[in-house]
Amino acid sequence: MKKKLVVALLSGVMTCSLTLTGCSKEAPASAENSIQTEMGSMENAESAGENNSQDQADKSGENDEASDQAAADEVAALIDAIYVQERTENTDAQCAQAKGAWDVLTDVQKELVEGEEADPDYFGRDTGDASKDDPRNQDDIGENEILVASFGTSFNDSRVSDIKGIEDAIQAANPDWSVRRAFTAQIIINHVQARDGEFIDNMDQALERAVANGVKNLVIQPTHLMHGAEYDELMETVEAYRERFETVKVAEPLLGEVGTDASVVNEDKAAVAEAILAAAVSDADYGSLAEAQEDGTAFVFLGHGTSHAAKVSYSQMQTQLTDIGCVNAFIGTVEGEPEETSCEAVIDAVTQAGYKKVILRPLMVVAGDHANNDMAGEDEDSWLSMFNATGNFESVDVQVTGLGSIDDIQKLYVEHTAAVMED
Repeated sequence: MKKKLVVALLSGVMTCSLTLTGCSKEAPASAENSIQTEMGSMENAESAGENNSQDQADKSGENDEASDQAAADEVAALIDAIYVQERTENTDAQCAQAKGAWDVLTDVQKELVEGEEADPDYFGRDTGDASKDDPRNQDDIGENEILVASFGTSFNDSRVSDIKGIEDAIQAANPDWSVRRAFTAQIIINHVQARDGEFIDNMDQALERAVANGVKNLVIQPTHLMHGAEYDELMETVEAYRERFETVKVAEPLLGEVGTDASVVNEDKAAVAEAILAAAVSDADYGSLAEAQEDGTAFVFLGHGTSHAAKVSYSQMQTQLTDIGCVNAFIGTVEGEPEETSCEAVIDAVTQAGYKKVILRPLMVVAGDHANNDMAGEDEDSWLSMFNATGNFESVDVQVTGLGSIDDIQKLYVEHTAAVMED
Protein backbone atom coordinates (compact mmCIF):
# COMPACT_ATOMS: atom_id res chain seq x y z
CA MET A 1 0.00 0.00 0.00
CA LYS A 2 2.83 2.39 0.85
CA LYS A 3 4.55 1.80 -2.51
CA LYS A 4 1.31 2.34 -4.46
CA LEU A 5 0.77 5.64 -2.66
CA VAL A 6 4.33 6.74 -3.41
CA VAL A 7 3.96 5.81 -7.08
CA ALA A 8 0.72 7.73 -7.28
CA LEU A 9 2.25 10.81 -5.77
CA LEU A 10 5.30 10.61 -8.02
CA SER A 11 3.06 10.14 -11.03
CA GLY A 12 1.43 13.37 -10.10
CA VAL A 13 4.82 15.01 -9.91
CA MET A 14 5.70 13.70 -13.39
CA THR A 15 2.41 14.93 -14.82
CA CYS A 16 3.03 18.37 -13.49
CA SER A 17 6.56 18.32 -14.87
CA LEU A 18 5.39 17.24 -18.31
CA THR A 19 2.73 19.91 -18.37
CA LEU A 20 5.24 22.56 -17.56
CA THR A 21 7.63 21.39 -20.32
CA GLY A 22 5.09 21.41 -23.10
CA CYS A 23 3.87 17.82 -23.12
CA SER A 24 7.25 16.36 -24.07
CA LYS A 25 7.31 12.61 -24.76
CA GLU A 26 10.13 12.14 -22.25
CA ALA A 27 10.44 13.55 -18.79
CA PRO A 28 13.37 15.78 -18.26
CA ALA A 29 16.38 14.20 -16.65
CA SER A 30 15.87 16.32 -13.57
CA ALA A 31 12.40 14.83 -13.11
CA GLU A 32 13.68 11.27 -13.52
CA ASN A 33 16.41 11.90 -10.99
CA SER A 34 13.88 13.32 -8.62
CA ILE A 35 11.67 10.27 -8.96
CA GLN A 36 14.57 7.86 -8.45
CA THR A 37 15.70 9.82 -5.45
CA GLU A 38 12.25 9.76 -3.92
CA MET A 39 11.87 6.02 -4.57
CA GLY A 40 15.26 5.28 -3.08
CA SER A 41 14.47 7.35 -0.01
CA MET A 42 11.21 5.54 0.55
CA GLU A 43 12.81 2.10 0.14
CA ASN A 44 15.56 3.05 2.58
CA ALA A 45 12.97 4.29 5.02
CA GLU A 46 11.01 1.04 4.76
CA SER A 47 14.18 -1.02 5.22
CA ALA A 48 15.15 1.02 8.25
CA GLY A 49 11.67 0.58 9.66
CA GLU A 50 11.85 -3.19 9.22
CA ASN A 51 15.27 -3.30 10.92
CA ASN A 52 14.00 -1.19 13.78
CA SER A 53 11.00 -3.47 14.21
CA GLN A 54 13.26 -6.54 14.28
CA ASP A 55 15.58 -4.87 16.78
CA GLN A 56 12.63 -4.01 18.97
CA ALA A 57 11.32 -7.60 18.72
CA ASP A 58 14.75 -8.98 19.66
CA LYS A 59 15.01 -6.63 22.60
CA SER A 60 11.46 -7.48 23.64
CA GLY A 61 12.28 -11.21 23.50
CA GLU A 62 15.41 -10.67 25.56
CA ASN A 63 13.43 -8.66 28.09
CA ASP A 64 10.80 -11.40 28.31
CA GLU A 65 13.46 -14.08 28.88
CA ALA A 66 15.14 -11.99 31.56
CA SER A 67 11.79 -11.32 33.20
CA ASP A 68 10.87 -15.03 33.13
CA GLN A 69 14.19 -16.02 34.68
CA ALA A 70 13.92 -13.35 37.35
CA ALA A 71 10.45 -14.60 38.35
CA ALA A 72 11.69 -18.20 38.43
CA ASP A 73 14.76 -17.24 40.48
CA GLU A 74 12.55 -15.51 43.03
CA VAL A 75 10.51 -18.69 43.54
CA ALA A 76 13.68 -20.80 43.71
CA ALA A 77 14.99 -18.58 46.52
CA LEU A 78 11.70 -18.91 48.40
CA ILE A 79 11.82 -22.71 48.09
CA ASP A 80 15.43 -22.84 49.28
CA ALA A 81 14.40 -20.74 52.29
CA ILE A 82 11.97 -23.44 53.48
CA TYR A 83 14.21 -26.37 52.55
CA VAL A 84 15.65 -26.33 56.06
CA GLN A 85 15.56 -28.58 59.09
CA GLU A 86 14.74 -25.89 61.63
CA ARG A 87 11.26 -24.50 62.15
CA THR A 88 11.03 -20.79 63.05
CA GLU A 89 8.27 -18.30 63.77
CA ASN A 90 8.41 -17.33 60.07
CA THR A 91 8.05 -20.83 58.63
CA ASP A 92 4.28 -20.75 58.07
CA ALA A 93 4.44 -17.40 56.28
CA GLN A 94 7.41 -18.52 54.19
CA CYS A 95 5.61 -21.69 53.08
CA ALA A 96 2.56 -19.67 52.01
CA GLN A 97 4.72 -17.10 50.22
CA ALA A 98 6.62 -19.76 48.26
CA LYS A 99 3.43 -21.47 47.05
CA GLY A 100 1.75 -18.16 46.23
CA ALA A 101 4.71 -17.07 44.11
CA TRP A 102 4.79 -20.43 42.32
CA ASP A 103 1.09 -20.31 41.50
CA VAL A 104 1.39 -17.06 39.51
CA LEU A 105 4.28 -18.30 37.35
CA THR A 106 3.61 -19.24 33.74
CA ASP A 107 4.36 -22.78 32.59
CA VAL A 108 7.52 -21.48 30.91
CA GLN A 109 8.67 -19.79 34.10
CA LYS A 110 8.00 -22.87 36.22
CA GLU A 111 10.39 -24.90 34.08
CA LEU A 112 13.13 -22.34 34.81
CA VAL A 113 12.96 -22.75 38.60
CA GLU A 114 16.36 -23.95 39.74
CA GLY A 115 18.06 -23.29 43.06
CA GLU A 116 20.34 -24.94 45.56
CA GLU A 117 17.53 -27.36 46.42
CA ALA A 118 14.65 -26.00 44.33
CA ASP A 119 13.48 -27.42 41.02
CA PRO A 120 10.19 -27.58 39.08
CA ASP A 121 9.25 -30.86 40.79
CA TYR A 122 9.07 -29.26 44.24
CA PHE A 123 5.59 -27.95 43.54
CA GLY A 124 4.97 -29.44 40.11
CA ARG A 125 5.38 -33.18 40.60
CA ASP A 126 2.18 -35.16 41.09
CA THR A 127 2.73 -37.56 44.01
CA GLY A 128 -0.90 -38.41 44.68
CA ASP A 129 -3.90 -37.02 46.53
CA ALA A 130 -2.92 -35.41 49.84
CA SER A 131 -6.57 -35.23 50.93
CA LYS A 132 -6.52 -39.00 51.52
CA ASP A 133 -4.02 -38.51 54.33
CA ASP A 134 -4.67 -37.72 57.99
CA PRO A 135 -2.04 -35.54 59.71
CA ARG A 136 -3.34 -36.75 63.11
CA ASN A 137 -2.73 -33.39 64.74
CA GLN A 138 -6.12 -33.17 66.46
CA ASP A 139 -6.46 -32.06 70.06
CA ASP A 140 -8.82 -33.73 72.61
CA ILE A 141 -6.31 -36.53 72.96
CA GLY A 142 -7.18 -37.71 76.45
CA GLU A 143 -4.75 -39.03 79.03
CA ASN A 144 -3.27 -41.85 76.93
CA GLU A 145 -1.45 -41.19 73.67
CA ILE A 146 0.56 -43.26 71.20
CA LEU A 147 2.78 -40.92 69.18
CA VAL A 148 3.91 -42.53 65.91
CA ALA A 149 7.16 -40.81 64.94
CA SER A 150 8.35 -41.08 61.34
CA PHE A 151 11.03 -39.46 59.26
CA GLY A 152 8.27 -38.59 56.79
CA THR A 153 7.81 -38.29 53.03
CA SER A 154 6.47 -35.67 50.63
CA PHE A 155 5.14 -38.39 48.32
CA ASN A 156 1.44 -38.30 49.09
CA ASP A 157 0.54 -41.81 47.92
CA SER A 158 3.36 -43.32 49.96
CA ARG A 159 2.50 -41.25 53.03
CA VAL A 160 -1.05 -42.62 52.86
CA SER A 161 -0.22 -46.27 52.19
CA ASP A 162 2.95 -46.57 54.27
CA ILE A 163 2.90 -44.14 57.21
CA LYS A 164 -0.85 -43.78 57.59
CA GLY A 165 -1.13 -47.54 57.07
CA ILE A 166 1.05 -48.16 60.14
CA GLU A 167 -0.77 -45.51 62.17
CA ASP A 168 -4.17 -46.95 61.28
CA ALA A 169 -3.06 -50.45 62.28
CA ILE A 170 -1.80 -49.21 65.65
CA GLN A 171 -5.02 -47.26 66.25
CA ALA A 172 -7.16 -50.31 65.40
CA ALA A 173 -5.19 -52.40 67.89
CA ASN A 174 -5.47 -49.74 70.62
CA PRO A 175 -8.98 -48.21 70.44
CA ASP A 176 -8.72 -46.72 73.96
CA TRP A 177 -5.63 -44.69 73.09
CA SER A 178 -5.29 -41.64 70.84
CA VAL A 179 -2.81 -42.19 68.01
CA ARG A 180 -1.07 -39.04 66.84
CA ARG A 181 1.68 -38.31 64.28
CA ALA A 182 5.05 -36.57 64.31
CA PHE A 183 7.66 -36.25 61.54
CA THR A 184 11.32 -35.75 62.38
CA ALA A 185 12.21 -34.13 59.02
CA GLN A 186 11.20 -30.45 59.02
CA ILE A 187 12.25 -30.25 55.38
CA ILE A 188 9.48 -32.69 54.50
CA ILE A 189 6.95 -31.04 56.81
CA ASN A 190 7.57 -27.71 55.07
CA HIS A 191 7.29 -29.29 51.63
CA VAL A 192 3.92 -30.89 52.35
CA GLN A 193 2.62 -27.77 54.08
CA ALA A 194 3.65 -25.41 51.27
CA ARG A 195 2.47 -27.61 48.41
CA ASP A 196 -0.65 -29.25 49.83
CA GLY A 197 -1.67 -27.10 52.78
CA GLU A 198 -1.36 -30.08 55.14
CA PHE A 199 0.09 -29.26 58.56
CA ILE A 200 2.09 -32.05 60.20
CA ASP A 201 3.63 -31.71 63.67
CA ASN A 202 7.35 -32.05 64.20
CA MET A 203 8.45 -33.79 67.40
CA ASP A 204 8.47 -30.64 69.53
CA GLN A 205 5.05 -29.58 68.27
CA ALA A 206 3.58 -33.03 68.88
CA LEU A 207 4.99 -33.24 72.40
CA GLU A 208 3.82 -29.72 73.21
CA ARG A 209 0.38 -30.70 71.94
CA ALA A 210 0.39 -33.72 74.25
CA VAL A 211 1.36 -31.56 77.24
CA ALA A 212 -1.30 -28.96 76.44
CA ASN A 213 -3.94 -31.71 76.18
CA GLY A 214 -3.07 -33.17 79.57
CA VAL A 215 -1.63 -36.46 78.38
CA LYS A 216 -0.33 -38.51 81.29
CA ASN A 217 0.83 -41.72 79.64
CA LEU A 218 2.83 -41.36 76.44
CA VAL A 219 4.01 -44.22 74.23
CA ILE A 220 6.24 -43.39 71.27
CA GLN A 221 6.46 -45.80 68.35
CA PRO A 222 9.23 -44.89 65.91
CA THR A 223 8.70 -46.17 62.37
CA HIS A 224 12.43 -45.83 61.72
CA LEU A 225 14.16 -48.90 60.35
CA MET A 226 16.86 -49.13 63.01
CA HIS A 227 18.62 -47.52 65.97
CA GLY A 228 20.43 -45.03 63.71
CA ALA A 229 21.20 -41.32 63.75
CA GLU A 230 17.56 -40.26 63.29
CA TYR A 231 16.48 -42.51 66.14
CA ASP A 232 19.17 -40.99 68.38
CA GLU A 233 17.97 -37.46 67.57
CA LEU A 234 14.40 -38.48 68.33
CA MET A 235 15.44 -39.81 71.73
CA GLU A 236 17.21 -36.55 72.58
CA THR A 237 13.98 -34.67 71.97
CA VAL A 238 11.96 -37.15 74.02
CA GLU A 239 14.32 -36.87 76.98
CA ALA A 240 13.75 -33.11 77.10
CA TYR A 241 10.03 -33.72 77.69
CA ARG A 242 10.12 -36.85 79.83
CA GLU A 243 9.45 -35.07 83.13
CA ARG A 244 6.26 -33.50 81.77
CA PHE A 245 4.41 -36.83 81.67
CA GLU A 246 3.71 -39.47 84.29
CA THR A 247 5.04 -42.25 82.07
CA VAL A 248 6.97 -42.19 78.79
CA LYS A 249 7.81 -45.40 76.92
CA VAL A 250 9.60 -45.73 73.60
CA ALA A 251 9.05 -48.86 71.49
CA GLU A 252 11.60 -50.56 69.25
CA PRO A 253 12.14 -49.50 65.62
CA LEU A 254 11.41 -52.06 62.93
CA LEU A 255 14.60 -54.15 63.05
CA GLY A 256 14.87 -54.12 66.84
CA GLU A 257 18.19 -54.14 68.68
CA VAL A 258 21.28 -53.70 66.53
CA GLY A 259 23.58 -56.43 67.79
CA THR A 260 27.36 -56.49 67.84
CA ASP A 261 28.30 -57.79 64.39
CA ALA A 262 26.96 -59.05 61.06
CA SER A 263 26.31 -62.56 62.37
CA VAL A 264 23.86 -61.40 65.05
CA VAL A 265 20.21 -61.56 63.99
CA ASN A 266 16.99 -61.44 65.97
CA GLU A 267 13.28 -62.27 65.67
CA ASP A 268 12.49 -58.83 64.27
CA LYS A 269 14.96 -59.15 61.40
CA ALA A 270 13.72 -62.67 60.71
CA ALA A 271 10.13 -61.43 60.55
CA VAL A 272 11.07 -58.55 58.24
CA ALA A 273 13.02 -60.88 55.94
CA GLU A 274 10.05 -63.22 55.61
CA ALA A 275 7.65 -60.32 55.00
CA ILE A 276 9.65 -58.56 52.30
CA LEU A 277 10.42 -61.80 50.45
CA ALA A 278 6.77 -62.86 50.43
CA ALA A 279 5.66 -59.45 49.16
CA ALA A 280 8.37 -59.25 46.47
CA VAL A 281 7.69 -62.79 45.18
CA SER A 282 3.93 -62.17 45.08
CA ASP A 283 4.25 -58.80 43.31
CA ALA A 284 6.53 -60.44 40.72
CA ASP A 285 3.80 -63.05 40.05
CA TYR A 286 5.90 -66.00 41.15
CA GLY A 287 4.32 -68.85 43.05
CA SER A 288 7.33 -69.19 45.35
CA LEU A 289 10.85 -67.98 45.99
CA ALA A 290 12.16 -71.24 44.52
CA GLU A 291 10.23 -70.57 41.32
CA ALA A 292 11.82 -67.14 41.04
CA GLN A 293 15.25 -68.62 41.59
CA GLU A 294 14.68 -71.27 38.92
CA ASP A 295 13.68 -68.48 36.53
CA GLY A 296 17.03 -66.79 37.14
CA THR A 297 15.59 -63.86 39.09
CA ALA A 298 17.40 -62.01 41.85
CA PHE A 299 15.75 -59.61 44.31
CA VAL A 300 17.70 -56.55 45.43
CA PHE A 301 16.33 -54.78 48.51
CA LEU A 302 17.56 -51.20 48.66
CA GLY A 303 17.95 -49.39 51.98
CA HIS A 304 19.17 -45.87 52.69
CA GLY A 305 22.53 -46.68 54.24
CA THR A 306 24.29 -44.85 57.04
CA SER A 307 27.70 -44.09 58.51
CA HIS A 308 26.21 -44.71 61.97
CA ALA A 309 27.30 -47.82 63.85
CA ALA A 310 23.84 -49.22 63.19
CA LYS A 311 24.82 -49.82 59.55
CA VAL A 312 25.69 -53.37 60.62
CA SER A 313 21.91 -53.93 60.56
CA TYR A 314 22.07 -54.13 56.76
CA SER A 315 24.75 -56.80 56.95
CA GLN A 316 22.65 -58.65 59.51
CA MET A 317 19.69 -58.59 57.13
CA GLN A 318 21.89 -60.18 54.46
CA THR A 319 22.93 -62.82 56.99
CA GLN A 320 19.29 -63.46 57.84
CA LEU A 321 18.35 -63.92 54.17
CA THR A 322 21.23 -66.35 53.70
CA ASP A 323 20.33 -68.27 56.86
CA ILE A 324 16.83 -69.00 55.56
CA GLY A 325 18.24 -70.26 52.26
CA CYS A 326 17.43 -67.21 50.16
CA VAL A 327 20.49 -67.12 47.92
CA ASN A 328 18.89 -64.91 45.29
CA ALA A 329 18.22 -61.92 47.58
CA PHE A 330 20.73 -59.10 48.03
CA ILE A 331 20.84 -56.04 50.31
CA GLY A 332 21.96 -52.70 48.88
CA THR A 333 21.98 -49.10 50.13
CA VAL A 334 21.73 -45.72 48.44
CA GLU A 335 24.66 -44.38 50.47
CA GLY A 336 26.80 -47.48 49.92
CA GLU A 337 27.44 -47.95 53.63
CA PRO A 338 28.40 -50.61 54.56
CA GLU A 339 30.70 -50.99 51.52
CA GLU A 340 29.34 -54.34 50.38
CA THR A 341 25.94 -52.69 49.86
CA SER A 342 27.09 -50.17 47.23
CA CYS A 343 25.52 -50.40 43.80
CA GLU A 344 28.76 -51.54 42.16
CA ALA A 345 29.28 -54.25 44.79
CA VAL A 346 25.72 -55.52 44.49
CA ILE A 347 25.84 -55.55 40.69
CA ASP A 348 29.03 -57.60 40.88
CA ALA A 349 27.49 -60.01 43.40
CA VAL A 350 24.36 -60.56 41.32
CA THR A 351 26.41 -60.98 38.15
CA GLN A 352 28.79 -63.46 39.76
CA ALA A 353 25.83 -65.46 41.04
CA GLY A 354 24.63 -65.86 37.45
CA TYR A 355 21.19 -64.22 37.69
CA LYS A 356 19.88 -62.68 34.46
CA LYS A 357 16.74 -61.03 35.79
CA VAL A 358 16.73 -58.43 38.56
CA ILE A 359 13.92 -56.92 40.62
CA LEU A 360 14.71 -53.82 42.69
CA ARG A 361 12.56 -53.08 45.73
CA PRO A 362 12.93 -50.61 48.66
CA LEU A 363 14.08 -51.75 52.08
CA MET A 364 12.57 -48.50 53.36
CA VAL A 365 9.44 -47.81 55.35
CA VAL A 366 8.19 -45.38 52.69
CA ALA A 367 8.52 -45.44 48.92
CA GLY A 368 9.48 -41.79 48.72
CA ASP A 369 12.25 -39.82 47.06
CA HIS A 370 14.93 -42.51 47.38
CA ALA A 371 12.68 -45.24 46.00
CA ASN A 372 11.28 -43.17 43.14
CA ASN A 373 14.47 -41.35 42.16
CA ASP A 374 17.61 -43.09 43.49
CA MET A 375 16.25 -46.56 42.83
CA ALA A 376 13.73 -46.27 39.97
CA GLY A 377 14.61 -42.88 38.44
CA GLU A 378 15.60 -42.16 34.84
CA ASP A 379 18.89 -40.42 35.68
CA GLU A 380 22.04 -42.32 34.78
CA ASP A 381 23.07 -42.66 38.44
CA SER A 382 19.88 -44.41 39.57
CA TRP A 383 20.14 -48.09 40.45
CA LEU A 384 17.79 -48.99 37.62
CA SER A 385 19.94 -47.15 35.10
CA MET A 386 23.24 -48.51 36.44
CA PHE A 387 22.01 -52.11 36.42
CA ASN A 388 20.76 -51.68 32.84
CA ALA A 389 23.98 -49.96 31.76
CA THR A 390 26.05 -53.06 32.52
CA GLY A 391 24.31 -55.11 29.84
CA ASN A 392 24.62 -58.12 32.16
CA PHE A 393 20.91 -58.68 32.62
CA GLU A 394 18.00 -59.62 30.40
CA SER A 395 15.63 -57.49 32.43
CA VAL A 396 15.71 -55.08 35.38
CA ASP A 397 12.35 -54.27 36.96
CA VAL A 398 11.30 -52.19 39.97
CA GLN A 399 8.68 -52.57 42.68
CA VAL A 400 8.16 -49.09 44.12
CA THR A 401 6.45 -50.15 47.35
CA GLY A 402 7.35 -49.13 50.90
CA LEU A 403 7.58 -51.54 53.82
CA GLY A 404 4.82 -49.68 55.65
CA SER A 405 2.15 -50.91 53.24
CA ILE A 406 2.88 -54.60 53.94
CA ASP A 407 0.39 -56.12 56.40
CA ASP A 408 3.00 -58.22 58.20
CA ILE A 409 5.22 -55.17 58.70
CA GLN A 410 2.29 -53.23 60.16
CA LYS A 411 1.61 -56.12 62.52
CA LEU A 412 5.23 -56.06 63.65
CA TYR A 413 4.94 -52.39 64.60
CA VAL A 414 1.73 -53.20 66.48
CA GLU A 415 3.59 -55.91 68.37
CA HIS A 416 6.42 -53.51 69.26
CA THR A 417 3.90 -51.02 70.62
CA ALA A 418 2.14 -53.70 72.66
CA ALA A 419 5.41 -55.02 74.02
CA VAL A 420 6.53 -51.67 75.43
CA MET A 421 3.09 -50.94 76.84
CA GLU A 422 3.13 -54.26 78.71
CA ASP A 423 6.70 -53.82 79.92
